[in-house]
Amino acid sequence: MKTSPADAAFSKCIRERANWTCERCGKQYPENSAGLHCSHNFSRRHRITRWHADNALALCFSCHQWFGGNPYEAGRWLESVIGEARLEMLVDMKNAKHKVPKAEEKEIAAHYRAQLKEMQAKRRQGETGYLEFESWQ
Repeated sequence: MKTSPADAAFSKCIRERANWTCERCGKQYPENSAGLHCSHNFSRRHRITRWHADNALALCFSCHQWFGGNPYEAGRWLESVIGEARLEMLVDMKNAKHKVPKAEEKEIAAHYRAQLKEMQAKRRQGETGYLEFESWQ
């Protein structure tokens, strides 16, 4: 699947939110490292959840492989991370008939670039750890 500018900006937000740390094993990565992935909980093919902040985690290669290869355990772990209500909301969104038009991708990319700038400013001001950001949806 091709990576769009919206995907790239969203991915950076997910990894910055986690302070470039794997959310499962805790391994720290240098900023912009290719070793830390933006792992989607529900496939990117579901455009309605593709760019939703609750639909992705920062995972290292090994944890990303585990997540994709162990659906039952990964689902239980994900629920422990984001909570039952947020997980149910994602499932409902994923199953909805609403589609995100391609034309909105420029707006999505701009939104996440702005969110990334805000998070990076907080880091420069000394904030550490997990940072929340505003999801496009």
